Amino acid sequence: MAVAKAEYVKFTKEMKRDYTILVPTMLPIHFKLISNVLISYGYKVDFLEDIDGDIKESGLRLVHNDTCYPALLVIGQLINAIESGRYDKHKIALLITQTGGGCRASNYIYLLRKALAKAGYGYIPVISLNFGGLEKHPGFSLTVPMLYRMLYCAFYGDLMMLMANQCRPYEKTPGETDALVKKWTDKLLEESSHAQTMRYGHVKKNYRLIADDFARILGDTKRDKIKVGIVGEIYVKFSPLGNNNLESFLLGEGVEPVVPGFVDFCLYCVYNGIIDYDLYRIRPFKAFGSKFLYRFLLKKQRYIRSMMQRYYPQFMPMADFDDTRRRVKGYIGMGAKMGEGWLLTAEMLELIHEGVGNIICTQPFGCLPNHIAGKGMMKPIKERNPGVNIVAIDYDPGATAINQENRIKLMLSNADNV
Repeated sequence: MAVAKAEYVKFTKEMKRDYTILVPTMLPIHFKLISNVLISYGYKVDFLEDIDGDIKESGLRLVHNDTCYPALLVIGQLINAIESGRYDKHKIALLITQTGGGCRASNYIYLLRKALAKAGYGYIPVISLNFGGLEKHPGFSLTVPMLYRMLYCAFYGDLMMLMANQCRPYEKTPGETDALVKKWTDKLLEESSHAQTMRYGHVKKNYRLIADDFARILGDTKRDKIKVGIVGEIYVKFSPLGNNNLESFLLGEGVEPVVPGFVDFCLYCVYNGIIDYDLYRIRPFKAFGSKFLYRFLLKKQRYIRSMMQRYYPQFMPMADFDDTRRRVKGYIGMGAKMGEGWLLTAEMLELIHEGVGNIICTQPFGCLPNHIAGKGMMKPIKERNPGVNIVAIDYDPGATAINQENRIKLMLSNADNV
């Protein structure tokens, strides 16, 4: 039987006018805001928020079941959207990230094209969102102003995710935290379409207004519930589709979920450019640019951190990434940078430092970098931090939600509010 050939179909300038670009989900707040930046620059974009239905089955139908679980879900979600009847199949394009690193995520784009060809949709363009020049499309480009807006959207998302997670377990009126998230998401969707409202002065004002609103929900309530950190592979860590609505499950168990932010992963990726030169004396120009960008991002993050410190101890601010990265010394080398690499170890250590001694390490089954830097580091972390409670949970097509939840419940039965 002939094997379907994956075609590289370019997204042309003519396509920009009337093609709808479909964006898969991962971080509901962040990606919705970032997608809207593309809309403000003339692209037609639809952010896919559906996480129910037969997404997993669609992925299994077109992707080998040994493939990385996030790839299977992302491809399944995109295929479901194509076949939903909501779009003209000859007027859509798909957007997918491509890191260029050693992680299998760099090959998702080829797996997606192969799946499209197998399903008879090989004519649909797949746009690579990358910063390494891996692929180029005449009709799609990222400019510096666009990246600035996307950056602020990422910071907005981190701030709302952090404060919402600290409010939901204590809200007096069920649903008021989610209502506030929607209110601010809608407001920021409108503002991200206008250059003047994405200037840094206005953005900083919004940070304070967002924090004030969430502070009103929490009031003087004492945050005394057991805290459970969530770390792991970036997709299953953040995506409700990838982790079977883990945050909602934890809330239902009466605990407070603590999730390190998306910007930390961005800082990790940037800092790896510095590490390459420090360890191997390669790519000196990239290292120079990485240092500049790292300091720039760190300064932006530190502003939010200092702003949130006004609300301490009502709210815990995000960690300073420069402190986070230093915590791995003596545990794991910074040359371990495949996938989430040393960041995964660093986030567990940071959570412990902040008093979150109960941690769920989410990982796709068979993800070697995460099994090494996550599950493989649990023993030395426990030995040097007595009393911490860490469990690794595998997510794959064959893992049932009830089995995952039972393992988490067993971990929670031993949890202490440290």
